[in-house]
This record gives sequence, structure tokens and C-alpha cells, in this order.
Amino acid sequence: MASNNSSEIAREFFPSFPMFRVYKDGRVERLRRTETVPPCDNSLAGVRSKDTPFSTLSSARIFLPETADPTAKLPLLIYFHGGAFCIESPFSPTYHNYLTSLVDKTNVIAVSVEYRKAPEHNLPIAYDDAWTAVKWVASHAKRDGPEPWLNERADFERVFLAGDSAGANIAHNMIIKASTATADELMGLKFVGLLLLNPYFMGHERDESDELIEFIFPTSSGSNDPRLNPGCAMDELAAGLVCKRVLVCVSETDFMRERGVAYHETVKKSGWDGEMEMLEIQGEGHVFFLSEPDSEKAVDLMNRVSSFLNR
Repeated sequence: MASNNSSEIAREFFPSFPMFRVYKDGRVERLRRTETVPPCDNSLAGVRSKDTPFSTLSSARIFLPETADPTAKLPLLIYFHGGAFCIESPFSPTYHNYLTSLVDKTNVIAVSVEYRKAPEHNLPIAYDDAWTAVKWVASHAKRDGPEPWLNERADFERVFLAGDSAGANIAHNMIIKASTATADELMGLKFVGLLLLNPYFMGHERDESDELIEFIFPTSSGSNDPRLNPGCAMDELAAGLVCKRVLVCVSETDFMRERGVAYHETVKKSGWDGEMEMLEIQGEGHVFFLSEPDSEKAVDLMNRVSSFLNR
């Protein structure tokens, strides 16, 4: 009797929670859905938000704080969410609330980028979408882009890239890509800082946590791919980090801690002449600030992020 490939499981991925399974016929079953919430474009709120497309394939949520001077130009933060390149969204309650709090605290205008997810859209598609978003933001630098909030309020000489977990990996790769971009692509955008929160990178030695990334990035050479392991191309870092400051935040009990520390050490050894900082949060795990945003250590981290974005 022939087997029924539509019901036979080929692979399952449960990195720290059920994520998805792949059947032998190629069908993907997602085991965790991403809830979404609408933006809040209310002038009485401390932070307004709205959604806008940046391509025919993806969109972003923009966050604008209420300020005493409604014409003041604000630092611009381009944020990439985490989720192992597979789940989550700028429109989920987790990231909507986090970006709202971050913008309220730091007084920046933020563009929270949606990108297509694996395994339906394997890497490097997320990198491609992220770069499209960066170029879309840059299209506003002459104050004539499609999004009024960016035209009117963003300071394009104070631009930060940031992200958590997989999003931090994307943020790093966007700053590297910016180093080889043409003037027409970035329109004079000036990157001041790179903020990496509990970043995801590969190490020189493979371990079980790399199984997922190997599956969703089949064209990559793994630990020999500088997009996943910046340490394998140290010379690229010194020229590629086209910003003045980098802050890497790691958490003591995070399974990715050592790789974040290794990134920090690699950049220091690369000869890059910018300001490199690392902050370690004791007793906390991976992206704890998303699940416990009101905890004392999450508040302390937010204060540190605010200082980084405002000096």
C-alpha cells in the first residue's frame, strides 16, 4: 500500500516552543500563529502609529511620539523584529506595545519593518525585504517621499538600525549592506548607531540550535557565511560598520549569550574605529524585555536604550 505523503511528517521545529512542521509532500503546518492589533492614530495618545506599505510585498508600522514642538526633527529608528525569521510581526501585540513604549521613552520616530517569513519564504528573502525597507525610508531624505510623518519629522542625519534576536541579525546585515550602497540608494541617510538586543548569530562550531537556520537558509554556507557568522569575515566588519556606535545587549541565561559576546569581541578585534559597548543583564533569558516589559531589569534596559539613542 502506498504511503500518504500528505500526512507524513518530514521535519518538526520546536526550538523553544512549537513553531512549524513540514510534511513529506512539502506542506507546511504552522503551530504558532501571530496575533495582530491595529495601529493607534489618535492625537490624544502619547504615541501615534499607522501602517504603510514600503513595497508591493510588505509594509511597516510607523510610530510617532507627541512632542512639545510638533515640528521638531526626531532621531529615526528602523527596527527589525525577532522570531527566528519565522514568526512575529510589527503588528503583533508584543511588538506594537514594545515599540510604543520605546518611542514614548526615547522620543524617536520609529519604522518597525515587516518582512516575509520562512519557511514559506526562506532566507535571504527577509534580508531582501529589509533592504527594500531601508531604501524606502531613504527615499524620504529630500522631504518628498510618500509618507508625511517621515518627510516632516525624521532627522535623516540621526538614523539608527536596531532589532532583537533574528531582527538584530537583520539590523547588522543592513548596516553592512549600507557600506556598499550607492548614493542613489541611500540618498544621504546617515547612520549613527546599531542596537543589537539578544542578537542571533551562528558560531564557528555548529550546535543543535543551528538546525532551524540550516533548514530555512538552504543556500547558505552556515558558519562560513558572514551574514550568519560575522566572525568569519572580520576584515569586512571594520569597513562595513558605517555607523559611529554599536550597543550589544546580552542576557546572562540566554542560550544565545555566548554568540552575542563573541560578536562584541570580534568587532573590537576587527580594527573598527567606532564606539563599541556591551551590556549584560544578569539573571534573565532571551528577549525577556518583551515578555516582562514592566520588570525592573526591562525598565533599566529601556533606560539604557534611551541613552544610546539620545546622545
